[in-house]
Amino acid sequence: MKKFRCTVCGYIHEGDKAPEKCPQCLQSGDIFEEITDPQAQDEDSAPVRKKGLNTNSNAYIIMYSCLMVVIVAFLLAYVSSTLKPIQDVNVALDKKKQVLAALNIRGLDNGASSEKYAEVVEADAIIDADGGIVEQGSKGGETAGFRLNSADYKAGRLALYICNVDGERKYVVPVYGMGLWGPIWGYIAVNEDGRTVYGAYFNHDSETAGLGAEIKDSRAWQAKFEGKTIYDATGTPVLKVLKSGEIKDTATQVDAITGATLTSNGVSDMMLDGFAKYSKYLLKKQ
Repeated sequence: MKKFRCTVCGYIHEGDKAPEKCPQCLQSGDIFEEITDPQAQDEDSAPVRKKGLNTNSNAYIIMYSCLMVVIVAFLLAYVSSTLKPIQDVNVALDKKKQVLAALNIRGLDNGASSEKYAEVVEADAIIDADGGIVEQGSKGGETAGFRLNSADYKAGRLALYICNVDGERKYVVPVYGMGLWGPIWGYIAVNEDGRTVYGAYFNHDSETAGLGAEIKDSRAWQAKFEGKTIYDATGTPVLKVLKSGEIKDTATQVDAITGATLTSNGVSDMMLDGFAKYSKYLLKKQ
């Protein structure tokens, strides 16, 4: 007796020839094949299925997710490391533009800003709280004080940009504080007398647009600091930002930004704090 297997469902038929139709899957008889291997006659009649991953299992989903996280993290790290040199250049350029803005040099493109900064900045010195020079810095100002940040400022390592504008000596000092929603900072250019403001520039992380953000966006407001007196006769910082109704001494006080009292107070506080730190150096310049 011969045996024939349905190649679709695995049904085994015994007889002299294959049936005209498979009684199990109802396919035509021409799909049957004769079983000639003796060992195959004892095999289970069920069709053989290949084993593989169950893509619907929790284990597969977890492994797949972990693999994707690793791949994405690697790609982000690679992109970040690749772009970092470009980011560093842009950060440095922005800082140069802020220093120039304090010197009332604005509106230059990137290339012109770098050239102008290298021209007017004679040194980016580092001084201590006693007014002593820790590092002299260098022409073009990128090797010493330029590399400092707010943490150095709080620790008493103070950046000082020694500049020459149209043949006149100017000192640019960075100041740091808190506004309504986050950090604020500025660069104040001081005349050679060490007591009067030549120019000012302020910036922020997250102050309210149209209100506190005006410390950065309003050129007219920054210009109000020009010519103001920084210290009184005793060497105490007196430059403040006050509401217009509180202004009593226009030589040392600046109108606050309307509707941005807390941000204006932050600017006032950071200037008083900053000029207290720089007083021993600046007051030597009289």
